[in-house]
Amino acid sequence: MVHLWVRAEQRLNEERVGVTPDGVRALIAKGFRVTFEESGQRAVPMAGYQQAGAEIAPEGSWTEAPDNAMIFGLKELPDDGTPLRHRHIMFGHAYKGQPDGQRLLQRFKSGGGTLYDLEYLTDAEGRRVAAFGYWAGYAGAAVALKCWIAQQNGGICPPVGTYGSAEELLVDLKNGLAPLSRRPGALVIGALGRVGTGASDLCAEMDVPVTGWDLAETAHGGPFPEVLAHEIFLNCILARPGAPVFVPADSGAVQRKLTVIGDIACDPTSDFSPIKVYDRTTTWDQPALRVHDTPPLDVTAIDNLPSMLPVESSADYAGQLLPSLMTLDHLHSGVWARAHAQFEEHSKKVTA
Repeated sequence: MVHLWVRAEQRLNEERVGVTPDGVRALIAKGFRVTFEESGQRAVPMAGYQQAGAEIAPEGSWTEAPDNAMIFGLKELPDDGTPLRHRHIMFGHAYKGQPDGQRLLQRFKSGGGTLYDLEYLTDAEGRRVAAFGYWAGYAGAAVALKCWIAQQNGGICPPVGTYGSAEELLVDLKNGLAPLSRRPGALVIGALGRVGTGASDLCAEMDVPVTGWDLAETAHGGPFPEVLAHEIFLNCILARPGAPVFVPADSGAVQRKLTVIGDIACDPTSDFSPIKVYDRTTTWDQPALRVHDTPPLDVTAIDNLPSMLPVESSADYAGQLLPSLMTLDHLHSGVWARAHAQFEEHSKKVTA
Protein backbone atom coordinates (compact mmCIF):
# COMPACT_ATOMS: atom_id res chain seq x y z
CA MET A 1 0.00 0.00 0.00
CA VAL A 2 1.20 3.50 -0.81
CA HIS A 3 1.49 5.55 2.37
CA LEU A 4 1.63 9.29 1.68
CA TRP A 5 2.61 11.35 4.73
CA VAL A 6 1.93 15.07 4.26
CA ARG A 7 4.20 16.98 6.62
CA ALA A 8 3.62 20.41 8.08
CA GLU A 9 5.75 23.10 6.49
CA GLN A 10 8.41 24.24 8.96
CA ARG A 11 9.38 27.46 7.24
CA LEU A 12 7.98 30.78 8.43
CA ASN A 13 5.41 32.38 6.12
CA GLU A 14 4.78 29.09 4.34
CA GLU A 15 1.04 28.42 4.41
CA ARG A 16 0.69 26.41 1.20
CA VAL A 17 -0.07 22.72 0.87
CA GLY A 18 0.33 20.42 -2.11
CA VAL A 19 -2.93 18.48 -1.94
CA THR A 20 -6.51 19.52 -1.18
CA PRO A 21 -9.11 17.59 0.84
CA ASP A 22 -10.72 16.48 -2.42
CA GLY A 23 -7.34 15.18 -3.54
CA VAL A 24 -6.93 13.22 -0.31
CA ARG A 25 -10.38 11.75 -0.81
CA ALA A 26 -9.39 10.59 -4.31
CA LEU A 27 -6.11 9.05 -3.08
CA ILE A 28 -7.86 7.15 -0.29
CA ALA A 29 -10.53 5.92 -2.72
CA LYS A 30 -7.73 4.41 -4.80
CA GLY A 31 -6.49 2.49 -1.78
CA PHE A 32 -3.69 4.77 -0.59
CA ARG A 33 -3.10 5.50 3.06
CA VAL A 34 -2.79 9.24 3.79
CA THR A 35 -1.41 10.75 6.98
CA PHE A 36 -1.71 14.52 7.47
CA GLU A 37 0.28 16.43 10.03
CA GLU A 38 -1.35 19.17 12.06
CA SER A 39 -0.07 22.65 11.28
CA GLY A 40 -0.29 25.99 12.97
CA GLN A 41 0.04 27.94 9.73
CA ARG A 42 -1.52 25.97 6.84
CA ALA A 43 -4.07 28.06 4.92
CA VAL A 44 -6.41 25.13 4.20
CA PRO A 45 -8.25 24.07 7.40
CA MET A 46 -7.45 20.66 8.87
CA ALA A 47 -11.14 19.80 9.20
CA GLY A 48 -11.41 19.18 5.48
CA TYR A 49 -8.63 16.59 5.57
CA GLN A 50 -10.17 14.84 8.55
CA GLN A 51 -13.50 14.66 6.77
CA ALA A 52 -11.74 13.27 3.68
CA GLY A 53 -10.44 10.35 5.75
CA ALA A 54 -6.82 11.28 6.39
CA GLU A 55 -5.11 10.03 9.54
CA ILE A 56 -3.95 12.97 11.66
CA ALA A 57 -0.46 13.15 13.15
CA PRO A 58 1.31 15.76 15.30
CA GLU A 59 3.21 18.54 13.57
CA GLY A 60 6.77 17.54 12.75
CA SER A 61 6.29 13.84 13.49
CA TRP A 62 7.34 12.73 10.00
CA THR A 63 10.78 11.86 11.38
CA GLU A 64 9.13 8.92 13.16
CA ALA A 65 7.02 7.85 10.18
CA PRO A 66 7.29 4.22 9.00
CA ASP A 67 10.18 3.54 6.65
CA ASN A 68 7.83 2.87 3.73
CA ALA A 69 6.02 6.23 4.06
CA MET A 70 6.60 8.82 1.35
CA ILE A 71 7.03 12.22 3.01
CA PHE A 72 5.37 14.99 1.02
CA GLY A 73 6.01 18.68 1.60
CA LEU A 74 6.77 21.75 -0.45
CA LYS A 75 9.63 23.80 0.93
CA GLU A 76 12.91 22.83 2.54
CA LEU A 77 13.48 20.71 5.61
CA PRO A 78 15.31 22.09 8.67
CA ASP A 79 19.00 22.18 7.76
CA ASP A 80 20.11 20.19 10.80
CA GLY A 81 22.38 17.71 9.04
CA THR A 82 20.44 14.61 10.10
CA PRO A 83 20.48 11.66 7.67
CA LEU A 84 17.30 11.24 5.63
CA ARG A 85 16.04 7.67 5.39
CA HIS A 86 12.62 8.23 3.80
CA ARG A 87 11.53 8.93 0.27
CA HIS A 88 10.74 12.66 0.14
CA ILE A 89 8.63 14.58 -2.34
CA MET A 90 9.47 18.31 -2.19
CA PHE A 91 11.27 21.18 -3.86
CA GLY A 92 14.88 20.32 -3.07
CA HIS A 93 16.73 23.05 -5.01
CA ALA A 94 19.69 20.69 -5.04
CA TYR A 95 20.69 20.12 -8.65
CA LYS A 96 22.18 23.45 -9.75
CA GLY A 97 25.19 23.59 -7.50
CA GLN A 98 23.53 25.43 -4.62
CA PRO A 99 25.51 24.95 -1.36
CA ASP A 100 22.36 24.12 0.63
CA GLY A 101 21.39 21.61 -2.03
CA GLN A 102 24.69 19.80 -1.77
CA ARG A 103 24.20 19.42 1.97
CA LEU A 104 20.70 18.07 1.35
CA LEU A 105 21.99 15.44 -1.08
CA GLN A 106 24.64 14.49 1.47
CA ARG A 107 21.89 13.85 4.01
CA PHE A 108 20.03 11.59 1.59
CA LYS A 109 23.21 9.71 0.79
CA SER A 110 23.96 9.24 4.50
CA GLY A 111 20.48 8.03 5.36
CA GLY A 112 19.71 5.98 2.27
CA GLY A 113 16.65 8.04 1.37
CA THR A 114 15.47 9.36 -1.99
CA LEU A 115 14.46 12.80 -3.24
CA TYR A 116 11.66 13.12 -5.75
CA ASP A 117 12.13 16.79 -6.57
CA LEU A 118 8.88 18.48 -7.53
CA GLU A 119 10.74 20.73 -9.94
CA TYR A 120 11.77 17.64 -11.90
CA LEU A 121 8.42 15.89 -12.20
CA THR A 122 8.13 16.04 -15.98
CA ASP A 123 6.13 14.45 -18.75
CA ALA A 124 7.69 12.48 -21.59
CA GLU A 125 8.45 15.73 -23.45
CA GLY A 126 10.27 17.23 -20.47
CA ARG A 127 7.56 19.67 -19.42
CA ARG A 128 6.84 20.06 -15.72
CA VAL A 129 3.56 18.46 -14.74
CA ALA A 130 2.85 20.97 -11.95
CA ALA A 131 4.18 24.41 -11.06
CA PHE A 132 3.34 27.35 -8.85
CA GLY A 133 4.49 29.61 -11.66
CA TYR A 134 1.41 31.71 -12.28
CA TRP A 135 0.95 32.79 -8.68
CA ALA A 136 4.70 33.24 -8.21
CA GLY A 137 4.64 35.69 -11.10
CA TYR A 138 1.53 37.42 -9.80
CA ALA A 139 2.91 37.88 -6.29
CA GLY A 140 6.41 38.71 -7.51
CA ALA A 141 5.12 41.52 -9.69
CA ALA A 142 3.11 42.78 -6.72
CA VAL A 143 6.18 42.94 -4.46
CA ALA A 144 8.22 44.64 -7.19
CA LEU A 145 5.48 47.23 -7.52
CA LYS A 146 5.49 47.70 -3.75
CA CYS A 147 9.23 48.37 -3.98
CA TRP A 148 8.63 51.02 -6.64
CA ILE A 149 5.87 52.66 -4.58
CA ALA A 150 8.20 52.81 -1.57
CA GLN A 151 10.89 54.46 -3.70
CA GLN A 152 8.44 57.14 -4.84
CA ASN A 153 7.83 57.89 -1.18
CA GLY A 154 11.55 58.14 -0.45
CA GLY A 155 11.90 54.79 1.29
CA ILE A 156 12.45 51.07 0.84
CA CYS A 157 9.80 48.37 0.74
CA PRO A 158 8.44 47.50 4.21
CA PRO A 159 7.71 43.90 5.32
CA VAL A 160 5.14 41.96 3.32
CA GLY A 161 2.73 39.24 4.43
CA THR A 162 0.07 36.85 3.23
CA TYR A 163 -3.30 37.82 1.81
CA GLY A 164 -6.58 36.01 2.23
CA SER A 165 -7.27 36.38 -1.49
CA ALA A 166 -5.94 37.95 -4.65
CA GLU A 167 -8.67 40.57 -4.35
CA GLU A 168 -7.22 41.72 -1.02
CA LEU A 169 -3.79 42.07 -2.61
CA LEU A 170 -5.17 44.16 -5.47
CA VAL A 171 -6.96 46.50 -3.09
CA ASP A 172 -3.74 46.97 -1.09
CA LEU A 173 -1.76 47.82 -4.22
CA LYS A 174 -4.41 50.21 -5.53
CA ASN A 175 -4.36 52.05 -2.22
CA GLY A 176 -0.58 52.39 -2.46
CA LEU A 177 -0.71 53.67 -6.03
CA ALA A 178 -3.65 56.03 -5.53
CA PRO A 179 -1.63 59.09 -4.38
CA LEU A 180 0.87 58.76 -7.24
CA SER A 181 0.42 60.58 -10.54
CA ARG A 182 1.92 57.95 -12.83
CA ARG A 183 2.70 54.29 -13.33
CA PRO A 184 6.12 52.75 -14.07
CA GLY A 185 6.92 50.79 -17.22
CA ALA A 186 7.82 47.12 -16.73
CA LEU A 187 9.78 44.62 -18.80
CA VAL A 188 8.81 40.98 -18.31
CA ILE A 189 11.27 38.40 -19.66
CA GLY A 190 9.70 34.97 -19.95
CA ALA A 191 6.36 36.59 -20.69
CA LEU A 192 4.87 33.57 -22.48
CA GLY A 193 5.42 31.15 -19.59
CA ARG A 194 3.28 30.59 -16.53
CA VAL A 195 5.40 32.88 -14.34
CA GLY A 196 5.47 35.63 -16.92
CA THR A 197 1.74 35.36 -17.52
CA GLY A 198 1.05 35.84 -13.82
CA ALA A 199 3.41 38.81 -13.64
CA SER A 200 1.86 40.40 -16.73
CA ASP A 201 -1.67 39.87 -15.42
CA LEU A 202 -0.86 41.62 -12.13
CA CYS A 203 0.65 44.56 -14.03
CA ALA A 204 -2.46 44.76 -16.22
CA GLU A 205 -4.66 44.88 -13.12
CA MET A 206 -2.63 47.86 -11.90
CA ASP A 207 -2.50 49.65 -15.31
CA VAL A 208 1.27 49.18 -15.47
CA PRO A 209 2.37 49.06 -19.12
CA VAL A 210 4.32 45.89 -19.92
CA THR A 211 6.90 45.06 -22.55
CA GLY A 212 6.77 41.27 -22.89
CA TRP A 213 9.84 39.35 -24.04
CA ASP A 214 10.42 35.66 -24.50
CA LEU A 215 12.83 33.42 -26.42
CA ALA A 216 12.70 35.37 -29.68
CA GLU A 217 13.79 38.63 -28.04
CA THR A 218 16.61 37.08 -25.99
CA ALA A 219 18.00 34.61 -28.54
CA HIS A 220 20.90 36.86 -29.53
CA GLY A 221 22.39 36.39 -26.05
CA GLY A 222 22.87 40.03 -25.10
CA PRO A 223 23.75 42.58 -24.05
CA PHE A 224 20.27 43.86 -23.25
CA PRO A 225 20.24 47.66 -22.81
CA GLU A 226 16.43 47.56 -22.93
CA VAL A 227 16.41 46.13 -19.40
CA LEU A 228 17.96 49.33 -18.08
CA ALA A 229 15.45 51.43 -20.02
CA HIS A 230 12.47 50.19 -17.95
CA GLU A 231 11.81 51.20 -14.36
CA ILE A 232 10.84 47.66 -13.33
CA PHE A 233 12.38 44.45 -14.67
CA LEU A 234 10.67 41.15 -13.86
CA ASN A 235 12.80 38.07 -14.51
CA CYS A 236 10.59 35.04 -15.06
CA ILE A 237 13.03 32.50 -16.52
CA LEU A 238 14.79 29.79 -14.55
CA ALA A 239 18.54 29.82 -14.11
CA ARG A 240 19.97 27.09 -16.31
CA PRO A 241 23.05 26.42 -18.42
CA GLY A 242 23.18 28.81 -21.35
CA ALA A 243 20.89 31.42 -19.78
CA PRO A 244 21.97 34.90 -20.89
CA VAL A 245 22.91 37.61 -18.41
CA PHE A 246 20.20 40.26 -18.32
CA VAL A 247 21.67 42.47 -15.58
CA PRO A 248 25.50 42.50 -15.39
CA ALA A 249 27.27 43.13 -12.11
CA ASP A 250 28.14 46.74 -12.97
CA SER A 251 24.59 47.77 -13.94
CA GLY A 252 24.02 49.87 -10.83
CA ALA A 253 26.74 52.34 -11.78
CA VAL A 254 25.60 53.04 -15.36
CA GLN A 255 22.92 55.41 -16.61
CA ARG A 256 19.54 53.74 -16.29
CA LYS A 257 15.83 54.14 -15.66
CA LEU A 258 15.80 50.77 -13.91
CA THR A 259 15.16 51.07 -10.16
CA VAL A 260 13.48 47.74 -9.28
CA ILE A 261 14.42 44.19 -10.24
CA GLY A 262 11.93 41.49 -9.39
CA ASP A 263 13.89 38.26 -9.75
CA ILE A 264 10.86 36.00 -9.55
CA ALA A 265 12.82 32.95 -10.67
CA CYS A 266 15.02 33.68 -7.66
CA ASP A 267 18.15 31.54 -7.89
CA PRO A 268 20.97 33.98 -6.98
CA THR A 269 23.42 31.35 -5.75
CA SER A 270 23.32 29.44 -9.04
CA ASP A 271 26.21 29.95 -11.44
CA PHE A 272 23.58 30.39 -14.15
CA SER A 273 21.67 33.26 -12.55
CA PRO A 274 20.93 35.96 -15.16
CA ILE A 275 20.91 38.70 -12.50
CA LYS A 276 24.46 39.49 -11.34
CA VAL A 277 23.93 42.51 -9.08
CA TYR A 278 22.98 40.50 -5.99
CA ASP A 279 23.92 37.22 -4.34
CA ARG A 280 21.24 36.34 -1.80
CA THR A 281 17.50 36.01 -1.55
CA THR A 282 15.37 38.59 0.20
CA THR A 283 12.82 37.89 2.90
CA TRP A 284 9.28 38.73 3.92
CA ASP A 285 10.63 41.00 6.66
CA GLN A 286 13.11 42.66 4.28
CA PRO A 287 11.71 42.15 0.78
CA ALA A 288 14.04 44.62 -0.93
CA LEU A 289 17.82 44.54 -1.12
CA ARG A 290 19.27 47.92 -2.11
CA VAL A 291 22.26 47.26 -4.34
CA HIS A 292 22.85 50.87 -5.46
CA ASP A 293 21.87 54.23 -4.02
CA THR A 294 21.87 56.93 -6.71
CA PRO A 295 19.43 56.44 -8.24
CA PRO A 296 18.18 53.60 -6.06
CA LEU A 297 18.28 50.06 -7.40
CA ASP A 298 16.39 47.52 -5.34
CA VAL A 299 16.22 43.78 -5.92
CA THR A 300 13.38 41.70 -4.56
CA ALA A 301 13.88 37.94 -4.67
CA ILE A 302 11.64 36.04 -2.26
CA ASP A 303 11.82 32.31 -2.89
CA ASN A 304 8.33 31.33 -1.71
CA LEU A 305 6.28 34.04 -3.38
CA PRO A 306 3.16 31.94 -4.04
CA SER A 307 2.63 31.66 -0.30
CA MET A 308 1.57 35.31 -0.31
CA LEU A 309 -1.63 33.94 -1.86
CA PRO A 310 -1.73 30.50 -0.22
CA VAL A 311 -5.34 29.59 -0.92
CA GLU A 312 -5.29 30.28 -4.66
CA SER A 313 -1.79 28.92 -5.21
CA SER A 314 -2.43 25.72 -3.23
CA ALA A 315 -5.63 24.93 -5.09
CA ASP A 316 -4.02 25.60 -8.47
CA TYR A 317 -0.90 23.53 -7.79
CA ALA A 318 -2.73 20.66 -6.12
CA GLY A 319 -5.03 20.32 -9.10
CA GLN A 320 -2.05 20.05 -11.45
CA LEU A 321 -0.17 17.58 -9.24
CA LEU A 322 -2.97 15.20 -8.26
CA PRO A 323 -2.86 13.05 -11.44
CA SER A 324 0.80 12.31 -10.71
CA LEU A 325 0.16 11.58 -7.03
CA MET A 326 -2.44 9.08 -8.16
CA THR A 327 0.37 7.10 -9.86
CA LEU A 328 2.56 6.72 -6.76
CA ASP A 329 1.90 3.00 -6.95
CA HIS A 330 3.99 2.99 -10.15
CA LEU A 331 7.27 4.55 -9.04
CA HIS A 332 9.30 2.72 -11.67
CA SER A 333 7.66 4.46 -14.61
CA GLY A 334 6.47 7.87 -15.73
CA VAL A 335 7.11 11.08 -13.80
CA TRP A 336 8.43 9.34 -10.69
CA ALA A 337 10.98 7.27 -12.59
CA ARG A 338 12.26 10.37 -14.35
CA ALA A 339 12.53 12.26 -11.06
CA HIS A 340 14.37 9.32 -9.50
CA ALA A 341 16.83 9.27 -12.39
CA GLN A 342 17.62 12.93 -11.75
CA PHE A 343 18.26 12.18 -8.10
CA GLU A 344 20.54 9.27 -8.94
CA GLU A 345 22.51 11.34 -11.43
CA HIS A 346 23.15 14.22 -9.04
CA SER A 347 23.66 12.20 -5.87
CA LYS A 348 26.53 10.34 -7.55
CA LYS A 349 28.47 13.60 -7.48
CA VAL A 350 28.23 13.83 -3.69
CA THR A 351 30.76 12.04 -1.54
CA ALA A 352 29.40 10.24 1.55
